[in-house]
Amino acid sequence: MNKIWVFEEVNLFKLLCPHKFKTYKTEHEFNAYPKQEYIYFTEDAANKVYLIEKGKVKIGYYNEDGTEVVKAILKRGEIFGEHAILGSKTRDEFAQSIDNKTSICPVGVETLQDLMRDNQSLSIKIYKFIGLKLRRLERRLQILLFKDSKTRLLEFLDELCKEYGYDCHKTGDHVIQHPYTQKDIASLIGVSRPTLNVLLNELKAENLITFNRKEIRLLQTNVA
Repeated sequence: MNKIWVFEEVNLFKLLCPHKFKTYKTEHEFNAYPKQEYIYFTEDAANKVYLIEKGKVKIGYYNEDGTEVVKAILKRGEIFGEHAILGSKTRDEFAQSIDNKTSICPVGVETLQDLMRDNQSLSIKIYKFIGLKLRRLERRLQILLFKDSKTRLLEFLDELCKEYGYDCHKTGDHVIQHPYTQKDIASLIGVSRPTLNVLLNELKAENLITFNRKEIRLLQTNVA
């Protein structure tokens, strides 16, 4: 998947957002959230699914010793809170805005179920999408639990390359133009920001990467 909402050439936002449907448009509003405001907490009622119209949202939970575990950082064009349509009554995670201008499109579970009931093809695509997203999150948590920090970074870069990368026709390098800050990346691989800087500079010293704020280049100069 190059973009989460784009699944088999179908834009889920265009299909799901109630603003696209005359029946629901008059009763529907977008919600704005400043940086660090929570959209929902663990144990809140799970009665809505959310679409990100603008900004970024952090999804995570706290383990028994109070340490925050970041499951995902989602951006414009992504969906979260989807467990609500699978029968969950309460949230098992929190969702927090990490952008000053986050805009969210909330969709009530009943509204979404009506849309899915009226469109079997849409229903199948949504469930397939949820399955792919869950497998992706499970893989990320396995990496956090069982891999050392450098390996976690390398595997995360591999994920970024698949999602945002392209091959430079002049050098053969894999170029990743991504939307994440270093703080985002550090949270996603479970390290501090200073540790991430050390790891990135180690990879740079090993002639494996170059990087700046919005681009990481996986160098191919040392590939036989």
